Amino acid sequence: MIRVLLVDDQELVRSGLRMVLDAQDELEVVDEASDGLAAVDRVKAGGVDVVVMDVRMPRLDGVGATERIAALPEPPKTLLLTTFDLDEYAFAGLKAGAAGFLLKDVPTAELVSAIRAVHSGDAVVAPSTTRRLLDRFLPHLTEQKTETFTELTAREREVLVLLARGLSNAEISEALFLSEGTVKTHVSRVLTKLGVRDRVQAVVLAYQSGLVGRTT
Repeated sequence: MIRVLLVDDQELVRSGLRMVLDAQDELEVVDEASDGLAAVDRVKAGGVDVVVMDVRMPRLDGVGATERIAALPEPPKTLLLTTFDLDEYAFAGLKAGAAGFLLKDVPTAELVSAIRAVHSGDAVVAPSTTRRLLDRFLPHLTEQKTETFTELTAREREVLVLLARGLSNAEISEALFLSEGTVKTHVSRVLTKLGVRDRVQAVVLAYQSGLVGRTT
């Protein structure tokens, strides 16, 4: 069972999401919060696997709350939802540690799939969106030295390149003729060696360093 915390300043939105998610066999809404500060406090209390969080809220917005949650020991995954399709929100949220970014008008099936995906360790930003964000913001990012990747094995580099192309674990498994369990192990080792929180930050680092280019 995936335990979900809903965070939105509008009670009606939270009620709607709860009805949708509680209808799923593998999901359980364990609590709700109306702003980012309350969300952080609730996560600290434990028992949350995935936080589904609005971006724009009073007291502390979704990006700020995501950053604080990501800094906690063994934090849950955070999936950001917003009404506004703005690159700035998506980029800030992903840099803060969110595992995904979706619009609130996303179909129910896609939202449920996204929650399951981030819980399993995948990111839920489409490859086209990832490329658009990186193309726009890459010139403003601090350059990283390629020596960052010297500890990676050849196979781990291959996995990282495919991550940067937006492939899921299942797609990487098919591309490299590996079991999905083996891919998950490689991804975990890549994240550990690079010292990053999640696969999204690993992708950003790959672009920053030049290991993966815009035409890759």
